[in-house]
This record gives sequence, structure tokens and C-alpha cells, in this order.
Amino acid sequence: MVEKEHMNLAMIGHIDHGKSTLLGRLLMDAGAIDPHLVEEYKKKAEELGKATFEFAWVMDSLKDERERGITIDVAHQRLDTDKYYYTIVDCPGHRDFVKNMITGTSQADAAVLVVDAKDGIKEQTKEHVFLSRTLGVTQLIIAVNKMDRVSYDEKSFVELKKSLLALLGTVGYKEEHLTFVPVSAYEGENITKPSEKMTWFKGPTFLAALDLMEVPDKPVELPLRIPVQDVYTITGAGTVPVGRVETGRMKKGDKVIFNPAANSGEVKTIEMHHEEIDEAIPGDNIGWNVRGVGRTDIRRGDVCGHVDKPPTVADEFTAQIVVLQHPSAITVGYTPVFHCHTAQVACTLIEISKKLDPKTGATLEENPDFIKAGDAAIIKVKPTRPLVIECVKEIPQLGRFAIRDMGQTVAAGMVMDVKPRA
Repeated sequence: MVEKEHMNLAMIGHIDHGKSTLLGRLLMDAGAIDPHLVEEYKKKAEELGKATFEFAWVMDSLKDERERGITIDVAHQRLDTDKYYYTIVDCPGHRDFVKNMITGTSQADAAVLVVDAKDGIKEQTKEHVFLSRTLGVTQLIIAVNKMDRVSYDEKSFVELKKSLLALLGTVGYKEEHLTFVPVSAYEGENITKPSEKMTWFKGPTFLAALDLMEVPDKPVELPLRIPVQDVYTITGAGTVPVGRVETGRMKKGDKVIFNPAANSGEVKTIEMHHEEIDEAIPGDNIGWNVRGVGRTDIRRGDVCGHVDKPPTVADEFTAQIVVLQHPSAITVGYTPVFHCHTAQVACTLIEISKKLDPKTGATLEENPDFIKAGDAAIIKVKPTRPLVIECVKEIPQLGRFAIRDMGQTVAAGMVMDVKPRA
């Protein structure tokens, strides 16, 4: 049997538009989970007064999520289609949990944007669209969900598709990289087989749409970069960091370093989906054990690379950003939290070099006093503590970031230049 190509898929969209339900339904209809399990959840959901939540619970395994009926952390689940095997990352839609959504989306090769057919475009729909673009996700499936709420009406679908195309166009998505699919996750319409209720729709089912995605080139020739997502202590194995290989390749016996802390050692074992592998390449979600590196030497946000081409620790960096929302003006001295790969570090704005036209990139003003929502700019930034970040031209996967403050995403951007720490 030929091992299918692997893809990471993020589920994004506004809270309550049905991301988790769509995923649970897909996994059940595609045979990835036991229908008995869903039946059991259904009974429990009804007892808790959460009827219709049974599919969502498949992914929302944290007890707190079940009680609140929302997704908090990023859950991973394997799904096989005819063509690929996907690791599906179910990202939270609730605004308090956007930082978890950023971690999930920054690891995705493609994303599914879930939009409620009746409610249409909401705040988080816009925010997630901006973020997925900035975080480098180029292909999207747009699942127009809850079609049962609009009586499976073609006109409603066509109108919503038109507004979504306009929104997606503003951030630079091209129509040929977008697949629109009308579904009802709860009723199971157009998930794995064409819907009798939407005979007007001639496009793919949701499952078939997943096979239309294309595997991005695997940047194996770039230097090794693996942002650490978590660190575990496993009996018999010792310290095991987990994360997704962004670039390069790692083999057993390699000498690696974790920056910014500069702890180094030798790779003993690499594991993926509970099986040992000899080599990890971009896109692989792995756990790896390093001889000579202890539990307290590494933390989330560190980046693993080879000792001869270590991850860059920035003293300061120059970036191009787009301000998505901010209640007032952003000036020099502003210190919000930058989310880059799995790191979250407060960084201070030390210079606003240029204000740009967000559509054309042309310079509108040199050294402006402030920038506000809707502006694009070139800024200089100093992290308040050591941060690994790379130039987007050299290692794009580690050169994009989101800026958050006051519980919302304020801006998104990419790194043009890095001044490394001495």
C-alpha cells in the first residue's frame, strides 16, 4: 500500500457556525469514528440540555468545552480521503481563544471556512479570513453550513457566495483557489454523498472537495525549523517535545539546537501518530526525543533546528503589517503580543518607517506619527524577551505573525528583515 500524501487542514470560522459539528459528522460518515460513540454522545447531550451537540463532542473532548458548548484548544484528528490523509485541526471560533486558532492555522496546508447560511459573514468570519491569509494558507474550502435553516434555497447560497468572494478578494484570495460547498452538517446533507435536497448544486460534496486540495511543495531544502508546541515527559523515553516540521528534514542522530535558549543535543527517536519513523519532513506532526536536553530546557515557542544553521533569535526586526482593528491610534512605544509560529511574545514598536496603501503597497507617508485600523505600514519592532523569527523571504513559514491586544487581533504581518541577537 502506498502511503498517501499528508495534509494539515484547519477548520476556521465564527463561533456557533458549526465547525465542530461539521467535523464530527464528516468523521462519522467517512467511517473515521464509530457511530455508536455519536449515539452515546447524543443521549448525554440531551440529558445536559445540549441536544444537537453530539457531533461537536467528537472533537470537543475537554470537559469544560462540553459544558460550555464551545471549542477551546486545538484538537487533532486523522481522516483518510481517497487521495490524502489529513490531520484535521479544529480551531476555536470564540474570540477569547483566537490565540489557539492562530497556532492551529499557522500549521495548515489548507483550511475550511465554515459560514452559517442564515447568519452570513460575522466578525470572526472576517478575522479568521485575514489571519488565514496572513498565516500563509492559500487554499480554502468554504462550507456554507446550516443550509436547512434557509430551506436549502439556491438563491441564499448564491448571494452569500457573492459576498464571501468580495471579502476573500480584499485579502488577496483568488477564486481558482476557493471551493464553495453548501452543506447541512447536522442533517448530514452533501457531506459524503450528493444531497437530494440540493439537486441544483452541481459541485463536489464536502468530502470530495477535500481531494481537490493540492499538496504544497515541501520545503525540504530549507534549514530545519520545528516550532515546539508542547513538551512532555514520557516514561522510558524522557523529554519529548512535539510540534510540526515547518521546513527542512530531521533524521535520527542529527545534532540539533533549541533556540532562543540555545540548548543542544542529539536526536534519539522521532515518532508520528504513535509510530517510530527514521526521518521527519515538512508537514509531519511529530514527537522527538533529544539526548542531553531536559524537561526544563525547552518550552512552547522554542524552535528546533540543526546546530550548523540554528534558528535566528531576533534583537529587533523590520516588518510589514496591516492593521485590522484598533480602537484608537498605534504609535511608537506600543507593546502588544506578537504570535509567531507557537511563540507568544510582547514586542515594542520602536519606529513606524512608512505608511503604505494596503491595496498597492505604494508609500503614502514617511515616518508617520501613528497608524490606525485599515492602514498598512512598515515598522521596526523590539521583542521584550528572546524570540525566534525569520525573514519571510528566507523561511516564509516562520516569517509571518499576528498581533493581538485587548482580546482581539489588532494586526497581521510578515518579517522583511531581522537583526539577530549578538
